[in-house]
Amino acid sequence: MGGIVIGYEIGKLLKKETIFCERVNNKFNLRRGFNIKKKSNVLIVEDVITTGKSSLECLKLIKKAKAKNVGFACIIDRSNKKTLKIKNKKIVSQIKIDVPSYNKKKIPSFLKKIPVRSPGSRRL
Repeated sequence: MGGIVIGYEIGKLLKKETIFCERVNNKFNLRRGFNIKKKSNVLIVEDVITTGKSSLECLKLIKKAKAKNVGFACIIDRSNKKTLKIKNKKIVSQIKIDVPSYNKKKIPSFLKKIPVRSPGSRRL
């Protein structure tokens, strides 16, 4: 849900229509009368990209509409070669940051003391 405002502002700057996907029963859908026009060019805009999983879910809707994805944009790109599921496409971002991830059995002791939380909108 964090990408809605960012996407709207980018659409405004580019003088392009802005729509967004919403999760319904854990699956992205177009609601509110939104649709993707056949053969249109679509830019996927996110607040943060870590794995690209949400972007790829949006990509399915674009392909279903027989439209073309022209790229991916975000404010923060936290992805790395190991975690990123988006292949063969460049991600345009305001900032690229490296956030380490650890195997469950190799978590540093100082991190084990911090309670685990699951942020994001995937479970909304």
